[in-house]
Amino acid sequence: MIQALLGPLGALASTWLSSKVETKAAETRMRVSEADAKAKIMLSAATSEADWERIMAQGTQNSWKDEYLVGLFSIPLILSFCGEWGRQTVSDGFDALSTMPDWYQYTLGVIVASSFAVRSATKFFGGKKK
Repeated sequence: MIQALLGPLGALASTWLSSKVETKAAETRMRVSEADAKAKIMLSAATSEADWERIMAQGTQNSWKDEYLVGLFSIPLILSFCGEWGRQTVSDGFDALSTMPDWYQYTLGVIVASSFAVRSATKFFGGKKK
C-alpha cells in the first residue's frame, strides 16, 4: 500500500519540480531578451549620433561659414593686442552684446555650435538640461 502511494507522490513531485525548472528557464530567457533589446537600443542611439556628426561634418566641407566665423571670432583676439584702444573696443563690444535679448545670444551660440558640428556645445549656449 505504501508503494501504491509513493508512485503517484513521486510523479507529482517530479511534475512540480519540472514546472519550477521550466519557470526559472523562462524567466532567464526573458531577462536575456530584455538585455539584448536594451543593448540594441543603446547601439542604435550611439550609431545614430555618430552618423549625425559625420553627416554634419561632410555638409560643412564646402562651406565658407566656418572661415567667416573663425575670422569673426579672431577680431576680438587681435584687437586685445592693439593697446588700450583695442582692448576698450573689445570690452565695449562685449558689453553691448550682453545687453542683447537672451534669444539672440542663444541663437548666436547655436549657430556657432552647429557650424562646427559640435552638438554637445549647445548646452553651454542655452538653458542647461540636467
